[in-house]
Amino acid sequence: MDIKWRNYSHAMVTKVIVFMIAILCFTSAITIVLNVLLHKGDFRIVLEKSYYLGRDYLSDSSEVVRNLRRLENYQSEEYILSGGTLQEDQILSQENQLFREFGYNSKSFNPNLTTEENFQKFKEVYADRISQVKEDLIKQELHDYNSTLQRLGNYQGIIYYANNGEKELTNSSNKAKDYFKSHPSYIIFEGSKQEVFPAEIQENTHYYWITSSPYQIGQQDVMYIAFTEEYLNSRTAEWKENKIFTTNSLYQIAGFLLVLAIALIYLVLVIGRKPHEDQGVHFNSIDRIYNDFALGTCLLLIVLWVGAMVAVEDLKIYELIFPITVLIATLGLRLVLSLVKHLKNKTFMKHTLIFNIFDKIFYSVFKFIKDIYNTGSVAVKVVLIVIGYPIIVAITFFMFPITLGAAAWIAFKKVKEFNAIKEGVKQVKEGDIHYTINLSGDGEFAKLAADINSITDGLSKAVESETKSERLKAELITNVSHDIRTPLTSIITYVDLLKYETDQVKAKEYLEVLDQKSQRLKVLTEDLFEAAKASSGTIPVNFEKIDLVSLITQGLGELDDKLQESKLEFRLSHPTDKVYIQADGKLLWRAVENLLSNIFKYALAGSRVYIDIIDLGTGVTLIIKNISAYELNISSDELMERFKRGDESRSSQGSGLGLSIAKSLIEIQKGSFLIEIDGDLFKAIIQMTKVS
Repeated sequence: MDIKWRNYSHAMVTKVIVFMIAILCFTSAITIVLNVLLHKGDFRIVLEKSYYLGRDYLSDSSEVVRNLRRLENYQSEEYILSGGTLQEDQILSQENQLFREFGYNSKSFNPNLTTEENFQKFKEVYADRISQVKEDLIKQELHDYNSTLQRLGNYQGIIYYANNGEKELTNSSNKAKDYFKSHPSYIIFEGSKQEVFPAEIQENTHYYWITSSPYQIGQQDVMYIAFTEEYLNSRTAEWKENKIFTTNSLYQIAGFLLVLAIALIYLVLVIGRKPHEDQGVHFNSIDRIYNDFALGTCLLLIVLWVGAMVAVEDLKIYELIFPITVLIATLGLRLVLSLVKHLKNKTFMKHTLIFNIFDKIFYSVFKFIKDIYNTGSVAVKVVLIVIGYPIIVAITFFMFPITLGAAAWIAFKKVKEFNAIKEGVKQVKEGDIHYTINLSGDGEFAKLAADINSITDGLSKAVESETKSERLKAELITNVSHDIRTPLTSIITYVDLLKYETDQVKAKEYLEVLDQKSQRLKVLTEDLFEAAKASSGTIPVNFEKIDLVSLITQGLGELDDKLQESKLEFRLSHPTDKVYIQADGKLLWRAVENLLSNIFKYALAGSRVYIDIIDLGTGVTLIIKNISAYELNISSDELMERFKRGDESRSSQGSGLGLSIAKSLIEIQKGSFLIEIDGDLFKAIIQMTKVS
């Protein structure tokens, strides 16, 4: 039986249902409380025995007394305008406020003068504003006078008469005391004498509102206030209705709170427990929130709820009270139950951000000491020596010589390591970039030595790179000179021969040779100029959406004559769908055309040329492969160098700039270009950005 009950009481469905009941009871109780406070005033009416012993009756009576006494003091508009109602302390208070402003803001204020001297200066500078003070106070008094008259005129069912010997105020044609006493309720003031009816009014706990009023009745003053039967009947009926409503609301609130208490007790007992497990508390993702953060969130939710209720009151949208309270109560109760789980698991303090921070601090201190022996950090050792060594000496004063000897040995060892590093830096500075500093261990000095060794390695590579660059420059000059000088020498030679040749047949042959050599020189010059422009990045690039498949197939079609003459078999492989890239069509085709030109010049006759277009999803790869007619006994990096050809004999007609130009043209289009060599297989790979 107990197992079945546990299966039911600890089930998730039961927990969710009780959780919802708790939220609904809490929200309903809060909604009823706010409904009473916003519409009925407060709950104190439940304790009131009658209308005359309640707050409402004394509130109305004291308001009439205050307004009548206020009007008696004001007397009339003319009296107010003449300044008769103004008190000297009111004017002095305003002047003192202006004097403080004068001291803060005015340039005329002199801190070297006395207060009296500055006050005289203030009266001169602020003369206009001081005179305006009295006018402003009169305006305020006049506004209060008219507002009080309006409030007295709005009274319905309340009859009053007041006379202070100078001014008489009434809303009744009959001013006799007996007339006022003929009404079902009245208040009579004649000097210090007071008479009220019903007499129970004097038992009202709020009766002092009248007797302690700042506008008390003078010794010669008379004030009669009477309430008509119609007024009292309506007010009494309203008071009874409010009391019944508030009493019923109080019972409802008590019922909801009772159910809420039972639900909360159940949730506290079963939260974190499972039906078949007696031990251990089970947590979920919400429970991973730090407890102090959860507490702060609960406080924030309370502040948000109060702010929301203020907004609801201002906007008069009372229908939002229930849904807003449900939402905030749900979040708050879930966080509270999470805190309960940690209390049950005895991890309330451990699962706080503050505790974890302090725990990490203590852990860091421990790790700090441990790192002294594990990392050999110089900074840590220095701190330890400065702080810890005096402590160690004090503790081990009885073996001071041993402590001092150990410190001297450690210091000597570190100085030796420092000197080794110093010597290594000196050797590198003097030009021995291959010098290596040998230090064992993994301390800071050892790491510094390794870093210096890395610097020497970098210097070696830089020197090697610079040497290679100088060599390439020399080869470039040599190659350029050779390639330009060869056709130029032929042109000069044949021009000299042509000067003295009388045989027209030979002269024609000489002219053909001159034409070939000049065209050769023109090609070299144009290729050199194009290579310089491409590598400098000055060529304008017009990016557009291009179908790479169409570009290649159309270009091959235009070169059909050359394809036929080359006696090469071209194989094109590409996706069935169109493949779009972001590139400049003219520059891209010029790069491809340079590759094809190289193939026409250097490919093995009768071999196949493979052109593959591969769609990689985010990019597109164009691969062109062919078999070289010459032995490719150089690396791909060397082949990319300017004026470098596959035939080292340089007997072919190429300029050696084709690959360099193609690479530069591809790179200025934000693509990549590389070549691979496998035996005599030459492969050019172009990668471009794909667009949809």
